[in-house]
Amino acid sequence: MGSLSREVTERGIARLGEEVWAQHRETVAGFWRSVWEFFDGIDVTGMNVYQDGMMADGHIGRSIVEDTARAGSLNYQLVLKLLDRGALLVKTEDLDLVKQEYDRLTAMTRAKSMRSKLMAVAKYKLTKTSLLAKRDAFIAARIDETLQTGQTGILFIGALHEVRVAADIRLEEIKDRQKVREYQNLLPFHSRHPLEFEALGKYLTARVVPWSP
Repeated sequence: MGSLSREVTERGIARLGEEVWAQHRETVAGFWRSVWEFFDGIDVTGMNVYQDGMMADGHIGRSIVEDTARAGSLNYQLVLKLLDRGALLVKTEDLDLVKQEYDRLTAMTRAKSMRSKLMAVAKYKLTKTSLLAKRDAFIAARIDETLQTGQTGILFIGALHEVRVAADIRLEEIKDRQKVREYQNLLPFHSRHPLEFEALGKYLTARVVPWSP
C-alpha cells in the first residue's frame, strides 16, 4: 500500500497546496486522537474488532495490523492498542473483493499514459458502486456470523460504506458518518465554504461523548 499512499499524498499536495494539505493531515490526526481517547475509557476485553480491509485474523491478521501500524497508520495503531488490551481481531473482508478494488486503484496510479489512465478511471467508476455493495454485504454477514448474543463489536469502516447489520444488532456511531462524508466532499472546495469546512474539521477532532456498551 506504500506506493498508493505516496500517490495520495502527492495528489493531495498538488490539488490543495502544502498548507491546506498539512491542515487536513492534522484534522485526520485529531480525529484519531478523539477516537483513541474514547476507547481509553472503555474496557474492550473480549470485544470483536472488525476493520475495513482486514482479510485475515489470527497470527496473520495480527502481523498485518502490526506492519500497517508501524508504517504510520493511526487507524491500525489504535487497532493494535485494542488488541493488546484484550480485544479480538476478526477477519472482516473477502480477499478477492478487496484485491479487485486495490487492483483498480493501483491501475489508476500506475498508468503511464493519459489514455491508459483514463481507461483505468473509467473502469473503476463503472465497478466501484457494485463492488462496494458486495464488500458491505460480506462485512455484514461476517458480523452476523461472529458476533455472539450479548457481545460488543467495534467496526472501523470508511464513511462511504453502508454496512447493513442484522436487525437484532444495535449499531452506535461514535462519529457521524454523514459529517465525515461532508468534510471529505468539501475538502477540494474548502476555499469556497471556509466556515462550513472549519466547523466540520472541529467536529471531527472534538471529544467523543462517553458511551457505555
